[in-house]
Amino acid sequence: MLVYPSGIDLSSRALRHLSGVLAGHRRRIGSRWRRLICGCQALLVLAHLRCGDTYARLAAGFRIGIATAYRYIREAVNLLAALAPTLKQAITSVRKKAYVMLDGTVLPIDRLAADRPYYSGKKKHHGMNVQVLADPAGRLIRASDALPGATHDLTAARAHGIPAALAADDIKCWADKAYQGAGPAIRVPIRGKHLRGWRRRHNRDHTKIRSLGERAMAILKSWPLLRKLRCSTTRITAVVRAVVALELAS
Repeated sequence: MLVYPSGIDLSSRALRHLSGVLAGHRRRIGSRWRRLICGCQALLVLAHLRCGDTYARLAAGFRIGIATAYRYIREAVNLLAALAPTLKQAITSVRKKAYVMLDGTVLPIDRLAADRPYYSGKKKHHGMNVQVLADPAGRLIRASDALPGATHDLTAARAHGIPAALAADDIKCWADKAYQGAGPAIRVPIRGKHLRGWRRRHNRDHTKIRSLGERAMAILKSWPLLRKLRCSTTRITAVVRAVVALELAS
């Protein structure tokens, strides 16, 4: 296989952060020797997450076996996923903010047409539903566990306990029409067509506020691996959490 140098559009801060996490883990487990040092393993993992490179391509580029590349990536992803904020930690961090924004996205996955639980009727493709919290500036706060794509956004939010957690701490939240009936903490647009007067102005102002939340979605989807996930559906939650941890660290 031919090998060529390439680049990753990430800051060196992400590399240093992940290298430190791996170094601490190796000290805890007493690992004496590895084919790759912590910095090289971190670079391997970032190349996989950011560029979506396959295990075979990464193994050839780093001169290691495919099984070794798989183990190194899985190890680092699990370590990063453990650092991602929980819902309780996210709620604590936003208590002093004016409000938060809640939105859902369906991350595309490689599945057969027969896998109906993963088929999103709204997006018209197979995927996993992830609920995203963003601050007023559109910065990513937290991404939830991944549920099958057929799950409605409101059902997914309730399954993760997001509306109840927001209401318990009296945190205002802006969301789209999919969250109608989620509770008093979540504000949604007025439903209906051809609205006039104050109702139309209300929806226009609501859209302006909520539009910044799309930035958090764009941050997630800027990672090519999340644009077409080919791993097992049981691993997608860990991958999403790892990406969130890297974004917050950077």
